[in-house]
Amino acid sequence: MSAFSHRLAKHQDLEALRAVMGRAIAQLQHGFLTPEQVAASHQVMGLDTQLIVDQTYFLVEDNAGTIAGCGGWSFRATLYGGDASIVAREPQKLDPARDAAKIRAMYTNPDFTRRGIGSRVLGLCEEAARTAGFRRAEMMATMAGVPLYEACGYVQVEPILSAPIQGLCVPLVRMEKPL
Repeated sequence: MSAFSHRLAKHQDLEALRAVMGRAIAQLQHGFLTPEQVAASHQVMGLDTQLIVDQTYFLVEDNAGTIAGCGGWSFRATLYGGDASIVAREPQKLDPARDAAKIRAMYTNPDFTRRGIGSRVLGLCEEAARTAGFRRAEMMATMAGVPLYEACGYVQVEPILSAPIQGLCVPLVRMEKPL
């Protein structure tokens, strides 16, 4: 993995991050969702730029500066959803002694799948949350992400359906793990 480095995302990374996310949603959800649910997913998923403001959003890039993957964690109550999603935000701060850190907006560039990028980003998020005093983490996983998260020790807590998007709901799974 030495060909990759990581850093916190900056505002000037937004365009490239959104491009990676769009490709990941469009290409990596197939086999888990119907084509109509994949299309609807763009209104459920995405980047919440509060994570960049809070400096809790990581990206992993190759030596050429191409984003291989990205993801973040949050000390705020919002569990999932991006700036343009239909999901309401809950910006209140969490209590690390009582609440779970939120793992948010995990994406792998389709050109870099099966190379440990998702596990690396998740590990960065978990370590940062642990350092901030959180003892557990939770996330709202996509169906495509569930196998990775289970392999990393997360357990399924509750399946949910997104709010309807033109009559379609996107299946998601709330997952958690002790840190």
